[in-house]
Amino acid sequence: MLLRAMRRRPPTPNESMTWLIVGLGNPGRGYAATRHNVGYLVADALAERVGGRWKKHKSGRADVIEGRLAGERVVLGRARSYMNESGGPVSALAKFYDIDPERIVAIHDELDIDFGQLRIKLGGGDNGHNGLKSMRQSLGTGDFHRVRVGIGRPPGRQEVHDFVLKPYASVEKKELPVYVEEAADAVESLITKGLAETQQAFNR
Repeated sequence: MLLRAMRRRPPTPNESMTWLIVGLGNPGRGYAATRHNVGYLVADALAERVGGRWKKHKSGRADVIEGRLAGERVVLGRARSYMNESGGPVSALAKFYDIDPERIVAIHDELDIDFGQLRIKLGGGDNGHNGLKSMRQSLGTGDFHRVRVGIGRPPGRQEVHDFVLKPYASVEKKELPVYVEEAADAVESLITKGLAETQQAFNR
């Protein structure tokens, strides 16, 4: 009933051209500085560029900022649920703003990419990432864009779960702000220049 009611809002002009950009992570201070929350960090960097402040969405399931990024109309989103339940809030935002999956950009951490490296793609599998898995299940498709922010694999025998929920190493912390801004640049490029040109510039 909630989603049905949410869809009654009259669409604004050119709303079908809106991008939904979501940073994946876990809410709460305890998770804020962890590797798993780099999607939130990039979303915060984009929020500064948009010049907006996070506000609770009517659904109660996400925080959003509506505005323009590099001239393109965007909705920035951060789920209020934990990572493995990201799909429901993202799907609710997509329905509310009438945004198709191919105009959704998910920003997330990626174990199989070294720290300091980015990969941008459209579609693909979940690769064990619970946030992507939840999104695919709720949206009914995996055909959304991904800005994959590398965090690397855990050293030695450290468990993946422990690794992603730990803060960055001291050396990484020094480089992290530049890395986050580069990921934000990649998002801007994706929505203004398209996938192919962005991949050529950032997939290295």
